[in-house]
Amino acid sequence: MAAQKGLDLLLKINTAGSTYTTVGGLRSTSITMNEESVDATNKDSAGQRTLLAGGGVQSVSVSGSGVFTDSTTEVLMRTTFAGQTGGSAVFKNFQVIVPDLGTFTGSFQITSLEYAGEYNGEATYSVSLESAGAITFA
Repeated sequence: MAAQKGLDLLLKINTAGSTYTTVGGLRSTSITMNEESVDATNKDSAGQRTLLAGGGVQSVSVSGSGVFTDSTTEVLMRTTFAGQTGGSAVFKNFQVIVPDLGTFTGSFQITSLEYAGEYNGEATYSVSLESAGAITFA
């Protein structure tokens, strides 16, 4: 894969049906894929760690930060996050587009949504998402 522009790595939120819209104002976006390992080491392992193949939980984490622009997608993220209060999780479908690689699509929970600003600077926000089911790649 050749070098790519970071601005082409996009976070998109499902707005209706099969329509995804780019989350506005983001300056940075990252995706982390994780396969939890399960240690199956025992006395017969001859002092070597043994991992249980396929025994762990797969997860995908997404984070982003940027400039607050109060776009429609940010309002949707804020209202989705607000709907999670009271112990009831609200899942929303998101896409992460990695240029010249592909698109990750699936259900995510917004685990963190932060707004900040300095008196002599722009208002910013950051968001963290955790997968809530199988994530597809195309």
